[in-house]
Amino acid sequence: MISLTEASRILLATQPADFRKGIDGFVALCQQALQQDPRSGVVFVFINRNKTMIRALHYDGTGFWLMTKRLSKGYFSGWPFGQTIVSAMTAKHLSLLLRGQPLQRLSSI
Repeated sequence: MISLTEASRILLATQPADFRKGIDGFVALCQQALQQDPRSGVVFVFINRNKTMIRALHYDGTGFWLMTKRLSKGYFSGWPFGQTIVSAMTAKHLSLLLRGQPLQRLSSI
């Protein structure tokens, strides 16, 4: 199971990802594009090109989780597109994002 707390480290990829990838593709994306260790316990969050879906990759110590959320209508707004490749967020921000709330003022890494 995945349990997010205030101490959880959550990183957003600021560039859209190809959602045709599976777990191994997202693991490679973490290593190559984000320059991060996918087995570090961090929750990595990605968005698709149309901003209608997000995926989260997490290693829980025994294996990888790849979770997907697709909005019924609309799109995820306020995603931190920019020059940095990764932005940090809190568990509270992730909870708001999963409910379709716009993201605002996330810190860059």
